[in-house]
Amino acid sequence: MGQRIVQTGNPAVVRHILKTHFPVYQKGQAFRETLTDFLGNGIFNTDGDTWKFQRQVASHVFNTRSLRKFVEQVVDTELNDRLIPILATAAAQNQILDLQDILQRFAFDNICKIAFGFDPEYLSPSLGQSKFALAFDAAVEISGRRSSQIHPLIWRIKKLLDIGSEKKLRLAISEVREFAKNIIRDKKRQLPDGASLESADMLSRFLSSGHSDEDFVTDIIISFILAGKDTTSAALTWFFWLLSKHPEVAKKIVKEASEKSEVTVYDEVKDMAYTHAALSESMRLYPPVPLDSKEVVADDVLPDGTAVKKGMRVTYHVYAMGRMEKLWGSDWAEYKPERWLEREGSDEESEKWRYVARDPFSYPVFQAGPRICLGKEMAYLQMKRVVGAILTRFTVVPAMPEGMEPQFISILTSRMKDGFPVRIHSLA
Repeated sequence: MGQRIVQTGNPAVVRHILKTHFPVYQKGQAFRETLTDFLGNGIFNTDGDTWKFQRQVASHVFNTRSLRKFVEQVVDTELNDRLIPILATAAAQNQILDLQDILQRFAFDNICKIAFGFDPEYLSPSLGQSKFALAFDAAVEISGRRSSQIHPLIWRIKKLLDIGSEKKLRLAISEVREFAKNIIRDKKRQLPDGASLESADMLSRFLSSGHSDEDFVTDIIISFILAGKDTTSAALTWFFWLLSKHPEVAKKIVKEASEKSEVTVYDEVKDMAYTHAALSESMRLYPPVPLDSKEVVADDVLPDGTAVKKGMRVTYHVYAMGRMEKLWGSDWAEYKPERWLEREGSDEESEKWRYVARDPFSYPVFQAGPRICLGKEMAYLQMKRVVGAILTRFTVVPAMPEGMEPQFISILTSRMKDGFPVRIHSLA
């Protein structure tokens, strides 16, 4: 249909497009057009100076001081006041919970608190739906499915006629943007003139940077909600599924978490090497963002000799790369956290581990190069804290029919089709 796309799982090519020749491979017009209605000019949908500005301002939220505050105040409060009580109640009453939904609510509350200083209280005992949450999920799904259609002309015509999925998208986006604008208006009223930004949330920093245009800041809010809500929750959902099949891994995580219970929460999760490895291994098999695509803005030749022309797209397939024997060996299909670890010291029986990161171009789960995920460390800290807190108190047991496997689906981010039903068993 007149479109040419190169798909790759070659780390040399990934390095080329994400770092070495970064200026030649951008989001591009086709990508931006597909997602502009939803993401506008937010950080995930822009290139050049607009992208640089948003990344520079947002980076202040990911320093060590902010990360400590995030884990010890935001995540821990959400855990102790909401998530743990909900799981305890489900265990006591033998309820079936959709763990994917629970984790999405948990992540949504957390990203709103740290980024915008706003608590939506989406994770509550009632687990009630909200108009915003339903609208946001609809906007993600419909926007994501635009790119999978045979030709963009199909969704453009539906948008012009305001029918079907495009009408649903327009209504969903209207709901989402109104929600975001209400957050902005409240923040503007709360933000005193000349306030110190030393410990300010991300929204306060953007509003104080001279960019107080409501539509622009709304784009930023929507992008960061998408990043914080759907990626970590997807990673954790698949992680708990894998743990249910590998109880020996869960046992080692519980041992590690128990040994570190005497230190501060931040220091505890920062040094959980085995849990860090177990999460990395899970995301190898089930990456939160299964693929990423760049537009070629000038003729180029890839390291493998493939010639690419201006206007073409090059897609690196993260999901496929995590399952390539060439990259991970003959045991690639096995879930083995140990592949990320080295024993500390010379004692081969030592149970003290050191985490060894892989080349980010062989494992581009968090992208790599100039656009590497700003929230990578924050995501790991949040996930390790959640995992340690849950596994030292409960066992998570899938409540699916015997022999049934969950289905991996990808829209803008990955998820389990139809959710992840589980029963919670208390260890107390």
